[in-house]
Amino acid sequence: MGVIKQYIAGLSAAFGAFCLGASIGWSGPMEQPIVSGDAYKFSVSGDDWGWITSMLTFGAACMCIPVGILIAAFGRKLIMLILVIPYMIGWICIFAARKVFMLYLGRFIVGACGGAFCVTAPMYTTEIAQLEVRGVMGCFFQLLIVHGILYGFIVGGLFSPILVNILCGILPVIFFLIFMWMPESPVYLVLKGKTDLAENSMKWLRGKDADISGEMSAMAAEGKKEKATVKEAFSRKTTLIGLFIAIVLMLLQQLTGINAILFYVTSIFEQAGTGLSPSACTILIGVVQVFATIVAILLIEKAGRKLLLLISAAVMAITTFVMGLYFQILMEKNVGWLPVLAISLFIIGFSLGFGPVPWLIMAELFAEDVKPVCGAVVGTSSWLFAFCVTKLFPTCLDVFGPAASFWIFTAFAVAACAFILFFVPETKGKTLDEIQGLLGG
Repeated sequence: MGVIKQYIAGLSAAFGAFCLGASIGWSGPMEQPIVSGDAYKFSVSGDDWGWITSMLTFGAACMCIPVGILIAAFGRKLIMLILVIPYMIGWICIFAARKVFMLYLGRFIVGACGGAFCVTAPMYTTEIAQLEVRGVMGCFFQLLIVHGILYGFIVGGLFSPILVNILCGILPVIFFLIFMWMPESPVYLVLKGKTDLAENSMKWLRGKDADISGEMSAMAAEGKKEKATVKEAFSRKTTLIGLFIAIVLMLLQQLTGINAILFYVTSIFEQAGTGLSPSACTILIGVVQVFATIVAILLIEKAGRKLLLLISAAVMAITTFVMGLYFQILMEKNVGWLPVLAISLFIIGFSLGFGPVPWLIMAELFAEDVKPVCGAVVGTSSWLFAFCVTKLFPTCLDVFGPAASFWIFTAFAVAACAFILFFVPETKGKTLDEIQGLLGG
């Protein structure tokens, strides 16, 4: 029963990722009605639309460091609940937009809240999980993101723009109603000296009859350690190596093309001339992503983090190369099924490794006293990279053409294979002290 309660709490926290995923999925099917002027009483240019999509990632980048400070001071649960208020304000701006500026503002606010969840939810989930299920629960965030993206694709393909905005905008309220019943992270409570509340939280998570003495002792010992200043923490070899690994993984996660493909997937299929409905292709991609992420969760404690990352990078390299080949020489060969297959396999490859694993590793690499700040730095880096890729991808398509653009992603996927082989440690089944020992080398 204890494991089930941990799953419930972890999935509840990760529902914030579902809200973020719906915001990401919103972009694909909403591009045509917004650009054409059907969705609102105004139309937008292609450049305006590039800013509308990328403002979500820019908002997320701006919020990661502030939320890292807030959760260290006020706790994981409270901050996640408070985030619902600005989340709703963001969606109200999108729903009631009268000028393009309101869409910019709404997407920025929604992205800021999503970025905050990117730091808070994985940290909360790994802190409440016992070692045996930490890998599985560390993937909950990515699992709920891809379900949210699929949700955005489906409602965007089936309903009017007004109804799409409503169906996405109510999700933060659902999160609040679910997560308000979950316990605070026992790690945070111990660090704040609230031992009794930490024990109550642990008993709820592990079961009333579970022996929690070992875990409580370990957390108490960690809480009694002399807290390092920010300068001292960032002068540690283990912290710097952990930051290097986590930030480069996030950079490669974006430069292999995932957000460029997800944000513009409908227009990519239109340009490819697949012969199928772009909306149907988009929903198919969402379904593929969900199933591949579920497979990754089932494999992550068996295959390990490093192997999944290697397989992921290799599959993405092959599929983006094929996409470039299609746009370069095969578009006239009546093989419209090829880009659908290639992007589906790309999504499978990404979801097996580079989707869930970098977020899980980010939560595993850092000592408790620097985890909030380091998590915030890594999250900010990830979203800044996503902003750059999302904003520049349409420009690359215009300047270099789709073939060269996809081959750029291929080059970064190959580079990812080399980086994983030589720099990324295997963290499967290892305690925090063992991981710190690996980094200290």
